[in-house]
Amino acid sequence: MPVVRALSKVAKQALLAPACGCQPLTVAIRNISFSPRQVTSGSDASSFHSVSFSETDHPKVLITGGLGQLGVGLAKLLRKRFGKNNVILSDIRKPPSNVFHSGPFIYSDILDYKNLREIVVNNRITWLVHYSALLSAVGEANVPLARAVNITGLHNILDIAAEHGLRLFVPSTIGAFGPTSPRNPTPDLCVQRPRTIYGVSKVHAELMGEYYHHRYGLDFRCLRYPGIISADSQPGGGTTDMLIACTNASLPCEPHLRLPKVTYYAVQIFHDAVKTGKFECNLKPDTRLPMMYIDDCLRATLEVMEAPAETLSMRTYNINAMSFTPEELANEVQKQLPDLQVSYEIDSVRQAIADSWPMNFDDSNARTDWGWKHDYDLPELVQTMLNFIGSDTRVAQAN
Repeated sequence: MPVVRALSKVAKQALLAPACGCQPLTVAIRNISFSPRQVTSGSDASSFHSVSFSETDHPKVLITGGLGQLGVGLAKLLRKRFGKNNVILSDIRKPPSNVFHSGPFIYSDILDYKNLREIVVNNRITWLVHYSALLSAVGEANVPLARAVNITGLHNILDIAAEHGLRLFVPSTIGAFGPTSPRNPTPDLCVQRPRTIYGVSKVHAELMGEYYHHRYGLDFRCLRYPGIISADSQPGGGTTDMLIACTNASLPCEPHLRLPKVTYYAVQIFHDAVKTGKFECNLKPDTRLPMMYIDDCLRATLEVMEAPAETLSMRTYNINAMSFTPEELANEVQKQLPDLQVSYEIDSVRQAIADSWPMNFDDSNARTDWGWKHDYDLPELVQTMLNFIGSDTRVAQAN
């Protein structure tokens, strides 16, 4: 910070100089930004401020890890609201043509602090949505890499967001809870002792975001997503990808799917119901987990980002839409496809992990503070999924 030190020296000399008839020297330092990496112990929350939505015509949004379904889906939603050019997707992979041509895309590696900082400055970013992460199965297979991406990368994001007064959203997960957490319901504040590197890194993100908010005034916002269900992808890649096996062992568990907390069986059952009429589940029929359709998830993310800061009583919220068991889901699917045959082949390891997870999220604080309300319940979820997958299958068969 040579510029800051030079200006501080000039200001100090001016203040200590003897009185004379000269014009007083005014040093303008309000536009000089400070990074938490360089903040002294005497700094306080007034050193930082968030650029509120009212201060700009539209926020300028950067989405990291944006090539997953949540990133692409959120970009589509935000572009409709704020304009195509105000939302920038970023990732370290080459985007498919349809994503590349749908709006601005830029290469961004969250482990490259300088590059990330340049992107924020050059594009005048005001909102940052941080989806970059290694999820459970991939993270457990490579803990050092997960630690680098999920923790070191987060620290880069926090520092840059605080330095430039950004409004920051970092998603958390059902996996941030552990076997000692209350399960039915699981409140916003309780014991959290996850047993995966992904879950541990998300608890770390929650606490660091809250610390930066209180210490530096960072406008940090976080939602704990339940199991997210989407008709647009094959199952796999999410928090429960190591819990709930599907019958097709060749299905990928790839990090680029980036669907945090996608519950394996709750997606696979629809594909199997339409394509084969048979489904085998590896969890007990009465295993209850919280779920949400992706459209509700994306809308909740936008709503919490737009919520006035004074309405937020906390910085990390549970959100939920429904909680159901494999048996309840199968029964609802069979109302539409009565010939579906469902069987259960219980995997003891996966069952034990699933039994340590919340059965139901208490999201009353989100509903009270910023008016969260879900649109999709179980019957609507089933109808939407079957309509989408059924029409997609018919098109494929026709082709």
